[in-house]
Amino acid sequence: MIRRVLCRAALVAAAATLATAAQADAPSSGLVALETGVLGQGWEAVGRIDIGARGFCTGALIAPDLVLTAAHCLYDRDTGARLTDAELRFRAGWRNGRAAAERSVRRSAVHPDYRHGGQVKSATVAHDLALLQLAHPIRQGSIAPFAVQSDPRRGDDVGVVSYARGRSEVPSLEERCRVLQRDPNGVVMLSCSADFGASGAPVFALRDGQVRIVSVISAKAETNGPAGAEAVSLGVSLGPRLDALRMALAAGDTRFIQVGPQDRETPRTMSAGGGARFVRP
Repeated sequence: MIRRVLCRAALVAAAATLATAAQADAPSSGLVALETGVLGQGWEAVGRIDIGARGFCTGALIAPDLVLTAAHCLYDRDTGARLTDAELRFRAGWRNGRAAAERSVRRSAVHPDYRHGGQVKSATVAHDLALLQLAHPIRQGSIAPFAVQSDPRRGDDVGVVSYARGRSEVPSLEERCRVLQRDPNGVVMLSCSADFGASGAPVFALRDGQVRIVSVISAKAETNGPAGAEAVSLGVSLGPRLDALRMALAAGDTRFIQVGPQDRETPRTMSAGGGARFVRP
């Protein structure tokens, strides 16, 4: 299992582990609400991406000014139009109406092979990846960007930190997940749960004593198992996909939307807009 005490070297070794905290959570959900500063310590770089007045997704800092999330979060769910960057705001460590830090978005990039709209297929999910460049870097000592690992491996134990329907004000950790398979397109099937708002949530694995992001949640799905239909989530492999986004961002690719930053301080309640999609592989 991924334990909170291992995710950041600065954490106090005597702090309670997530396994202990999980005993107070509903056993059927597998989710631990990171509702206090102690429980949330080390996870402050995960934040809520507010999308205008319509909803939110989840994202995570991988550099002081870069947020990793899902590409479909950057599109209007009803019209399919690309959202302007002025409609996006990243709230790092958002908990109970307050953020550890928040920024407007200077520009954003979606993977060049991502195609929004139409039927959700493996090839679509495989490129459902986006980067947000913040208007100003977040350089607070308590908010450390996460390292990234190329790809998860089948059988890996992983965890997900996300915001979602019914838990939009506090991030939750599900640490008892596993990589079930990875298809030729790079789509990763996970035993983790997902719901509206969890799109773009980072998937973590423990490698060499450090928690690293190995995937991003794209969709919720169902698969037919021995016991019938089972809920799973689908993630995006990183590696070359993330490299392509970084290079395009550095080159000032014309796919970016360039806007002036706008301040929007008002928190919102849960909305289904921009949330995890429901598909059946």
